[in-house]
Amino acid sequence: MTQQLLPCVEINPSTTPDACVIWLHGLGDSGHGFAPIVPELKLPESMAVKFLFPHAPERPVTINGGMRMRAWYDIKSLDFESRADLQGVKESAEQVEALIEAQIESGIPSERIVLAGFSQGGVIALHLAPRTTRKFAGVIALSTYMCEPSLLASEATDTNRETPIMMAHGEQDEVVPVFMGNAAFKTLNENGFKATWQTYTMQHNVCMQELNDISAWLQKVLN
Repeated sequence: MTQQLLPCVEINPSTTPDACVIWLHGLGDSGHGFAPIVPELKLPESMAVKFLFPHAPERPVTINGGMRMRAWYDIKSLDFESRADLQGVKESAEQVEALIEAQIESGIPSERIVLAGFSQGGVIALHLAPRTTRKFAGVIALSTYMCEPSLLASEATDTNRETPIMMAHGEQDEVVPVFMGNAAFKTLNENGFKATWQTYTMQHNVCMQELNDISAWLQKVLN
């Protein structure tokens, strides 16, 4: 069965792209939410990076009274251990994987693809990257956490163990408390992945200093 690719906001460089950043939004947002950051990153034109901001499918979200909204998975409770619905996470990871395959078919090798995600989108990035057989240039996981961290040891592949994973979180985050992000960071490192951890004086959002750091990091991993 060939599934339909996730619809995306696509921002292309002035020349033929030779690298791609796939950026996954948070709960209730859309691909349009993070698209305005591209000019803020001030990447040199010589890098020729394409940005894809896919829209998550709409689904009922239990903690929001069953209201339908764009979500990568259902959230049945805010409990630390069971916040992310594993089945939904797996389905969304497969859809993102199909998007990655489409980029590879278009001529961008997986080693030139960065998978990025904020909040719910970060959960998908942290689920997919350690389990895929495709080698990425890097992973960015912002203000996020890990779905079922206890499963990682038995499900991880070696493909991205050396791939840089940039994790960042707001110290005043009331939506995803900073300890949840730090727990994911520790789980990755305990399982042999190369994650880094940075916090910022902010809530559940992104700030200019963080965007500057992301820009420098992207220039390093895609150089």
